[in-house]
Amino acid sequence: MKNYINDNKVMNERIDLTFLDWDKIRSSSGTAGSFLKSYMMYKNKKVYFKLSDYNYVDGIVGHECVNEIIVDRLLTVLGIDHLNYYLINSDIKIENKLYNTYLCASLDYKNKGESKIALETYYELNKLNNETILDFCKRLGFSEYVNQMILVDYLILNRDRHGANIEILINNKTMEKRFAPLFDHGLSLICRVLDESLIDKVDVLEDKRTNSFLGSASTYENLLKLSKDELPKVNKLEKNDKEYIFYDLEKVISKKRIDKIWEMIWKRWCVYEDLCNKE
Repeated sequence: MKNYINDNKVMNERIDLTFLDWDKIRSSSGTAGSFLKSYMMYKNKKVYFKLSDYNYVDGIVGHECVNEIIVDRLLTVLGIDHLNYYLINSDIKIENKLYNTYLCASLDYKNKGESKIALETYYELNKLNNETILDFCKRLGFSEYVNQMILVDYLILNRDRHGANIEILINNKTMEKRFAPLFDHGLSLICRVLDESLIDKVDVLEDKRTNSFLGSASTYENLLKLSKDELPKVNKLEKNDKEYIFYDLEKVISKKRIDKIWEMIWKRWCVYEDLCNKE
């Protein structure tokens, strides 16, 4: 097993974060509930917090924050640049009601002197006539990054790779550009299966429709559009990586959910390996 176990990304000790202001939120479009967000300053750095799916009647009902940690660790194994998340057992207050939940925390990924712009906006401002988003990224020299993103979205069945979930960072002095590390993977895996009794019925290879700025609504079709030479070269996923990817999460989600999520990741990885080995 790869030597990552002590990554300290899951904090099970209960922390009081009731001082956070969840009024500064954005609702995620196209979803039944809301994904509440907040932030605080810590040592001159912004720390961002977000919750799993929330609604006023049922409270916090989703597992999106857990998915962020799972995908974080998966991308660590694969060697793909990504935003680091932490899962924190927290007491919080929303509209004067107290909740205990696991939330996600992450640090601001911008360097000093950098500004950010959504890829969809940058594309609209700078694209050539009839230039597709993939051709646009290729012209800018970002094909490897985008191809890795297409692979990741297939492996985890990412439902929400909209154009604002991909960001370009620009150095305000040199105007040098780079893509932000991959982020925001909560709406993935089996995030919409809240009833534990339905987990066994999930078809982990089902090609569900997704919101993707990079291509079609099918993560599988987007992967198939890559030539063999374009398929990203990443670290090999091994069966024993499951121990690291789900380390300390058995206290947060059920073993049944863990096993089904791993089945999805592993079977989709095997599909990818078959594409890489295809003559």
